[in-house]
Amino acid sequence: MLIAGFQKMSMMDYPKQPCCVIFTPYCNMNCTYCHNYHILGKDAPLIEEEEVFAFLRKRKGMLKAVTVSGGEPTLQPNLIPFIRDVKAEGYLVKLDTNGSRPDVLSELLKANLLDYVAMDIKTSAEQYPAVTRSKVAVSDVQKSILLLRNLGIAHEFRTTFAPEISREDILAATDLIAGCESYYLQQYRKRFDTDPEPHLPSYVQETAEAVREKIGVCTVRGI
Repeated sequence: MLIAGFQKMSMMDYPKQPCCVIFTPYCNMNCTYCHNYHILGKDAPLIEEEEVFAFLRKRKGMLKAVTVSGGEPTLQPNLIPFIRDVKAEGYLVKLDTNGSRPDVLSELLKANLLDYVAMDIKTSAEQYPAVTRSKVAVSDVQKSILLLRNLGIAHEFRTTFAPEISREDILAATDLIAGCESYYLQQYRKRFDTDPEPHLPSYVQETAEAVREKIGVCTVRGI
């Protein structure tokens, strides 16, 4: 599998477990606020897979989990055998995904290769093309949501509250996930000085409260 980044320790990327984070290159979305933009193109520098596995074997007992992030990991043709090898080393595996490849997600879930999934809900269904600057089908995102909810895998949904997204967009986005157990509203962070300013913390908190009134759950991150 192609690997474009490797964070050897994180206490934030797997619930209640120390983990390492593996970043895959390329994405089928082009969100303006992506902090991993440098690994999305064809010129992304790559890391040898064996380097990662050598580290995992060395850190058994100290690390408990591996998070596979991106980019969009489900674009990688060798994702499934890679995760199978990680599981064989005794690690829990979390997948970060935009939900655009429900066929791959389904295969991973049915093979019991995932222990946790974090799925991005970018915006309302109507605003997906504008926010993601892509032609990804919202129907595929909806299929992935149903897979997570129907197959009993531990999961969360989350939205980065970028400046181009309004409270109304967030409330409309939650139509996709009504009845979910875990939803996070993440404060946007600027990448460059020229980037637009984030929403005021008060606006984020008030939006989260409106979401809680609508679907019963919403936790703010990044404030």
